[in-house]
Parts: sequence; C-alpha cells; structure tokens
Amino acid sequence: MSTVEQSPVVLEARALTRQFGQVTALDGADFDVRAGEVVALIGDNGAGKSTLVKALSGNLEVDSGQIIFKDVVRVIDNPMTASHLGIETVYQDLALAPHLDPVQNMFLGRETMRGGFLGHLGFMDNAAMRKEARAAFDRLGATVRSYDAPVGTMSGGQRQAIAIARAVHWASQVVFLDEPTAALGVRQTANVLDTIRRVASHGIAVVFISHSMPHVMDVSDRVQVLRMGKRVATYRTEDTSMEELVAAMTGATGRAAA
Repeated sequence: MSTVEQSPVVLEARALTRQFGQVTALDGADFDVRAGEVVALIGDNGAGKSTLVKALSGNLEVDSGQIIFKDVVRVIDNPMTASHLGIETVYQDLALAPHLDPVQNMFLGRETMRGGFLGHLGFMDNAAMRKEARAAFDRLGATVRSYDAPVGTMSGGQRQAIAIARAVHWASQVVFLDEPTAALGVRQTANVLDTIRRVASHGIAVVFISHSMPHVMDVSDRVQVLRMGKRVATYRTEDTSMEELVAAMTGATGRAAA
C-alpha cells in the first residue's frame, strides 16, 4: 500500500442528488479524495462532473446527501465557506480579472493592508503582496512574464499558471482543477501536469477533471468515473488502462477496483 493510500480522506461526498427541473444532474453521487492524492474525475459530457465539483466547492446547493470534510459532516453552501476550509477551485474560465496584474489577481478580495493608521484608511501593502506572490509562483515553478502587465495580455499558459498558483496559495486541503490542460500547447501542458504533482507532494489533495486520458494516466493516483450522475467505478491508475476507463465512461463495463 502506498503512502497516499494510507493518507486520511479529506473530502467525501455521499449520495449527493441534484435536480434541475426534470433533469437529474446528480443521482446519488459518491466521491472521495485523500491528502496528497491526485484523483482524476472523468465522464462524458453530462455525466455530472461539473455539478459535483460545484457542490463540493460551495457553488451549488444539493437536494440531498452529505459532504464530509475531515470526518465531519459539513454544509458547504458558498465558496467562502469552502475557502475557509482550505478548498479552492480553478474553473475553465480561470476567473481572472484581465485588467489586473498577477499580484492583484492573486490577492483579489484578500488584500494585505498596511499596518497602523494607513491600513485603517484602506492603504494596501503592495510590497508585501508582491513578495508573497513571487514566492508562491516560484514554489510551483510558474514562470510569470511580467508582474506589472495585465493578465489579459498574457498567453493561455501564463494565465493558467497564475490561476493555479492563486488557488494553491490559498488552499490548504483540496484543489479542484477543471480541464487545466485544455487548449494548451505541449510545453504548457507539461508545466501544468508538473505543477499538479508538486501540489500533491505538499500534502494537498488535487482533483483533476479532464477529458484527456493520457493526462489522466500520467498524473493521477486514482480515477473515479461518473456516468449519469453517479460514480460507477473507481480505479487505481497503475492497475487500469485507457481502454478500461473509456469503457466505464460509456457503460460498456465498470468495476470498483480501489
């Protein structure tokens, strides 16, 4: 048994359900991830991946079921609650403010104020935020072209690195990454996958949502498959294959193997 397999479960979903009118998005969905583990969450379009991630990150209320965080049943009803628990999410649109620079994006809504009277007047400690942001980017090996340029002028890979570094900087327990390698070049993708490994090596649980089976096989410890709103299979990555994962996604087969 690997070290990761012996780690405690950080976040767990039990029998989550969610209806949108006549559409069942989650139908008794289960999920779990351990500290320092990379879990790939896969499934065809409409399988319920995005709905599950939104529920676990406080962006969507479920109709029934339980969310357990570190062995305690929790109501995660908004992103602020998730953030206080140490859970952060990077969605496909990255949610960056294009007119702000990387440092301003890193601390957006979490600005460090200057000490004393100036802080009470609303003056920010720009030097401290810049230093902390640089350290965060360096820890993940993220190369930022400019700390002063608006992120809207940067490449997709640069923006992706900034969004991931921001999430990881504030996350202490779990990071959700929704299609982080989509539309990236080979080199940029390699950097993102390396970043995922670095994050997990610091003991943070990483949930990697992706349609890319090679990337799933490359970076994950386990794979959990959603189909029609429920988890239909769980695999140790080293014990499965891309063919088996695709079969589970399409309903050709499925087994609980981890």
